[in-house]
Amino acid sequence: MNDKVYETDEQIVLLEKKLQGLKKEYHKHEMTYEQTKQLHQKIKDAKQIDSKKQKQTGNIRFVAVSTAAVIGIFIILPNTSGIIAHAMEQIPIIGELVKVVTFRDYEYETDRNMADIEVPEIKPEPQAGHDTLQENLNRTTAEINAEIQAITDNLIKEFEANLKNEWGYQDIVVKSEVITTTPEYFTLKLICYQGAGSGYEWNYFYTIDLHTGERLKLKDIFKEGADYITPISENIKLQMKEQMDADENVYYWLNDEIEEWNFKAITDETSFYLNEQGNVVIGFNEGDVAPMYMGTVEFEIPAEILDGIRK
Repeated sequence: MNDKVYETDEQIVLLEKKLQGLKKEYHKHEMTYEQTKQLHQKIKDAKQIDSKKQKQTGNIRFVAVSTAAVIGIFIILPNTSGIIAHAMEQIPIIGELVKVVTFRDYEYETDRNMADIEVPEIKPEPQAGHDTLQENLNRTTAEINAEIQAITDNLIKEFEANLKNEWGYQDIVVKSEVITTTPEYFTLKLICYQGAGSGYEWNYFYTIDLHTGERLKLKDIFKEGADYITPISENIKLQMKEQMDADENVYYWLNDEIEEWNFKAITDETSFYLNEQGNVVIGFNEGDVAPMYMGTVEFEIPAEILDGIRK
C-alpha cells in the first residue's frame, strides 16, 4: 500500500475530514428528518472516499459480515489509543412501553480507518398489573438486544482484525433510528454501512407488537391461511416498473438478461415494518433487488392491496 499517494491527495483528505466532522452529529437514536438525511449523506460520502481509495490503490477487498444472532455475552470494548468505548446517556422515553438507550458507543479513527458504531438497547418500561405483557416485553427486548449486540460485536471484531493485519482502508458506520412508535407498534431500525475498497449498506428492522409484547413477524399481520406473498410481490413489481418508467436513473432487476437476478417474490423472511399509517413497508438491502448504486430501497404497500387479508 502506498500511503504517500493518499497523503498527497488533497481531495481525499478533505472528504475524510468532512466525514469525520459529520459523524459527531449522530448520537441520538430518535433521529429527526434532517438527521436521517445527513446520515445517508454521510454514508454516500464514505462510499465516495472508498471509491477513490480503490482507484488509488487498486486494492478491492470486501469484508464479509457475520450476522448470526447469539444470545448471551455483552460487548467488552477496549480503551486503547484512538478508541473510545463508553455508555451514553439515556434518551427520552419512546411511547409508554419501551425506551431506547445507547448501550455502547465505539469510535476509532486514523487516516486509513474509521469506525463509528453506536449499539442501541431497547428497555421495557414497568407495566403494573400486566404481568403477561411485562414478561413478553422483557423476553422480546432481551432477544432483540442480544441480536443487535452480536451483530455489532462481529463488526467490531472484524474491524480490529483488519487493523492488526493492516488490510488497507476501511470505514464502518452503525446507527439506529426509531421509525415507528404508535400505541400498536414500535420499530427500531439498525442502519449499517461497511466500506473497504467498495461499500455496502444494509438495515435490520425490529418490530414489537405493543399489545402482546411479542416480536412481530410478517405472517402475524395477516389472517391465517391468507396469501399475502403474491399481492405484496406483485405490487412491488408494479412500483419498480413505475419508478423505472419515471426516471431513467432508477433500475431494478425486474427483466434483466440474467434471469436469476430478477426479483420474483418476497418470502416470510423478507425485512419489513409497519409505518405510522399502519401500512406494510418492505425493505431490501443494497444489491438485493437492484444494482449497488441504488442503495437500500423500501416499498410501502397501499392498504387497499391487502384489504381483506389483514387481521
